[in-house]
Order: sequence, then structure tokens, then C-alpha cells
Amino acid sequence: MSLINEYRATEEAIKELQARLKNLSQDDKLQTELEFEGKLRTLMGEYQKSLRDIIALLDPEAKSGKLPRGGAVKPTGTKRARKVKQYKNPHNGEIIETKGGNHKTLKEWKAKWGGDVVESWSTTLG
Repeated sequence: MSLINEYRATEEAIKELQARLKNLSQDDKLQTELEFEGKLRTLMGEYQKSLRDIIALLDPEAKSGKLPRGGAVKPTGTKRARKVKQYKNPHNGEIIETKGGNHKTLKEWKAKWGGDVVESWSTTLG
């Protein structure tokens, strides 16, 4: 991109962002949120409390202030184990057992006869 094209693209992006900022600044919801934030920060300063103190007060189970964006905590646990699949080739009677699709012979079969056909040969084991 030439320098003049980059300049014009940046100029256009700035104009779009300025229009968006103007629309946001006229939004009543934004004004309400800004007012709430200001009052909350004033109150926090008055009582010498940090945001972490407030979170700990409102949600004692929150660990080190690192919650996901939605605020929900993911359940901890182990990754679900893959199930073993057994493929039996009807052309030569060969049997393959695998947990994933990264098996050399299985890839060869899928290349030769097609993925859907080879998948029809599979049975899921415990």
C-alpha cells in the first residue's frame, strides 16, 4: 500500500471512530454507567478500598480477581478421554484400533476408499 493510500485509509478510520464516539457520548445508558462508575470510585476512595477488595466482598469465591469475561467460573476437571474406535476393512479383513484419525493405515484407507466409506466400517469400543 502506498503511503498516500495508507494516509487516506487512516483518515477515513478516524472519521468513522469520531462519529461512533459522538453517538456513544449521546447515549443515555452510557451516561448512566459513567455516573455510576464515578460515584463508585468516589466511594471506594472515601473508604480506601480497591476494586479487588470490592470483588472479594461481593464474591468471596472469586480467586485472585481473574474471572472469565462472562463472570462464570468454568468447572474444573480433566479432559474427556477419547473413545477407541475399531475399523475393519471388508476388502482384506485388516483391523485397526485407534482413538484419533491420525493413524497411517487409516489415512491410506480414507485416501483410497473415501472418508465416509471408511467411517462406515467403524465400531466404537468402551
